[in-house]
Amino acid sequence: MKTSLRLTICALSPLLLASLALGQQDYIGRYDVYAGYMYLNSPLISLGETGVHLQVGTNRTKWYSLGVDFSEGTGNTTLTPIMLKSSVQQLIASELGPLKTAGLLPSTYEPVVPLHSQSQTYSMGPQLNYRHFARVTLYIHPDVGAIHEATALHPNPRDPIALALVQNLAPSGTKEEYTCFYGVGGGVDYNVNHHFGVKLHVDFVHDHLFGDVLNGRNSVRISVGPVFHMGKNVAGQK
Repeated sequence: MKTSLRLTICALSPLLLASLALGQQDYIGRYDVYAGYMYLNSPLISLGETGVHLQVGTNRTKWYSLGVDFSEGTGNTTLTPIMLKSSVQQLIASELGPLKTAGLLPSTYEPVVPLHSQSQTYSMGPQLNYRHFARVTLYIHPDVGAIHEATALHPNPRDPIALALVQNLAPSGTKEEYTCFYGVGGGVDYNVNHHFGVKLHVDFVHDHLFGDVLNGRNSVRISVGPVFHMGKNVAGQK
């Protein structure tokens, strides 16, 4: 997680704890709009992407809401054989083995391919809210949606093995795909006043992007930013 995001979370923690002793919320706006900084971490391929996270929701009652969610981020990593499916690793090893045995490659050689990634996520659905505290709203929701990822691979032009690997994985030098993801998300809103607050949001999801070369991967998305409450007060609705 980025240092700036850690500092933001630490700064908010005392405010959240102090607010727990206060009474229930007397204003719940019909609509919530959120725009925050986003960090998406995919440990399987050591990829961290930063960008923006947007949400728009409507509170149907004080405990139940519906909304749409979008995020977009970019990041860089280096692709190595250990990140690939075992079948692809075995194929690479079978190609490199004779060259290493013949002394044409160092025994420790492994192809590495730097890449740049851009991801977008899209989802919509219900959310359950807990509003027992005046300044804090806790919430949880299922994560089911679609993710699109586009990667541009940049092999070292002086490494013919890496160039050949990219030619097999992505002949055009780019690779992109849409697929579904699923998981769970949630977080906390700290309500500065009736119409403005700060949101800390976390999602844990699983997807199977680029299933021809990668195993399914788990990702964590963390975001923080301002949230705006507006519209008719639904505080009295059950």
